Amino acid sequence: MNDTKTLPDLPDRFSGDPRSPFHIEEVFEHEIGIRLNGKERFDVMEYCISEGWVKVSAHKALDRRGQPLLLTKKGTVEAFYR
Repeated sequence: MNDTKTLPDLPDRFSGDPRSPFHIEEVFEHEIGIRLNGKERFDVMEYCISEGWVKVSAHKALDRRGQPLLLTKKGTVEAFYR
């Protein structure tokens, strides 16, 4: 009996927003981490490894639809399972 689950591959581009086409529900079943320039970030809303950017929320600022404003930060992006 093999009870170990295989983890799904982490996508190149991923979003935490369920309305996004880059939102993948299977990834949320496991805890993932994001490193930007070697430092682990806990506030990442979206990332793209190949283009080298992450999007983080701008604290309390909201857009006109009530969604948080996202700031783009560039650098070396690494995604991993914790």
